[in-house]
This record gives sequence, structure tokens and C-alpha cells, in this order.
Amino acid sequence: MGVGIMEVKLIGAKGLKRTDFLGQGRKPVWNEEFKFRVEFPSLDGSDDNQNNYKLNLRVFDHDTCSKDDFLGQSTIYVKDLIEIGLEKGKADFGTQKFRVILDDLSYQGEIQVAITFTAKSETEQSEYLVEKENNGFFSWRRYL
Repeated sequence: MGVGIMEVKLIGAKGLKRTDFLGQGRKPVWNEEFKFRVEFPSLDGSDDNQNNYKLNLRVFDHDTCSKDDFLGQSTIYVKDLIEIGLEKGKADFGTQKFRVILDDLSYQGEIQVAITFTAKSETEQSEYLVEKENNGFFSWRRYL
């Protein structure tokens, strides 16, 4: 089993769905970084399902007096990044733009994300233990 740290930097977004009268939050800038401990079960190719190694980013606005509105989501497949990182010690997607997909599967805007994976030994990785929330999902919310 391979273990490493995936660093995700949420940079910003643009062209998001307009949900409020004033259109606030259509071009948010976050510049927030997160580190996740990642376990990769096998390097011999026995676990080829890309769906097991993806990062789902769900974007919401922030409403003061009502429920936050869902603005869309992006799915980033990271299996290749993890495999290269385990083989070479480190792999970097760099900064990329990903389309934001609405509930009706149409596109509305983009989110800018940078992702790096660094392989760690069993002793190095203990400092990055991250608790999972409901159903194995992590949650982050930044108010616009």
C-alpha cells in the first residue's frame, strides 16, 4: 500500500450561476489550501477504477436569511496523479481550470484548483491524519 499527502489549493472561480438578485459570489477568490492523507491500495494495477480516486468539489453561495444555493460541482480524477507521485516521489497537476456542472448536467463557470501529491513513508504520514466526516466526505465552507 502506498501512502501520501494530497495538497489541494482552491484558488477561485468565475462565471458561476447567478442565484441572487445582486449576483454576489459569481467570481469568488478563496486561495485556501488543504492537505489530505491518501492511501493507494495497490501499485500493481489491480485497482483500476478511476471513480475510487476522485475529488468532488461542490460549490455553494452564502445566503444570510435563507438556505445556501448550490452553484454546481466539479469532479477531478486524481488516480494518475497518485500513481505518478508514488512512483517518482511527487507529482503536480499544476494550476488547472475545471468546469462547474449544474444539476441538469449543463456547464456554468469554472473553478481554478492546484493539486500536488507527495509520497510519504509510514512514519512521515502520521502527522497528516484527517478525520472523515459523514459518509467519508470532507466539508469546507467559506462565506462569500
